[in-house]
Amino acid sequence: MKEFIKKLWATMRRPATKISLGTLTLGGFIAGVLFWGGFNTALELTNTEQFCISCHSMRDNVYPELQKTVHWSNTSGVRATCPDCHVPHNWTDKIARKMQASKEVFAQIFGVIGTREKFLDKRLELAQHEWARFSANGSLECKNCHQYDSMQLHNLRPAARLQMTQAAEKRPKLYRLSQRDCPRASR
Repeated sequence: MKEFIKKLWATMRRPATKISLGTLTLGGFIAGVLFWGGFNTALELTNTEQFCISCHSMRDNVYPELQKTVHWSNTSGVRATCPDCHVPHNWTDKIARKMQASKEVFAQIFGVIGTREKFLDKRLELAQHEWARFSANGSLECKNCHQYDSMQLHNLRPAARLQMTQAAEKRPKLYRLSQRDCPRASR
């Protein structure tokens, strides 16, 4: 086995003499397409609610709380899932968020937040990370679906009405998105 690895390594380091440049280029292109397809597929599979609650502390902690909110059940029938709020839609921001989320996966695997008690101990810290992210991007994930122009502010609870009115006054023209920009609105 050791001899095989040495021989393979020597072959890999040697310049190509029997393979044409076209074959190498085509092989590299095909390998790139396969890699990109696999990467994108894995990215999309990890962008589902089922993935979030399959082995994540969310299944036992935050997910039951979500089921009691207006984002779970409402008169419009539009339901937000974990990635709608916690994964940016812009590709580069999505990749950056996925890299940050690797720390959360690490915490789950190594039991940092593996029990209800441990999760509750870290909950404020985790929430503060999300609040900071929302603050930094102007709550963009919310605004991917919610539009100030379409809100019926008079139907909101007083606290929500006050927050939405203040937010709309601060940035009235920045986030006027159409229904096509919200993936859940068309369902």
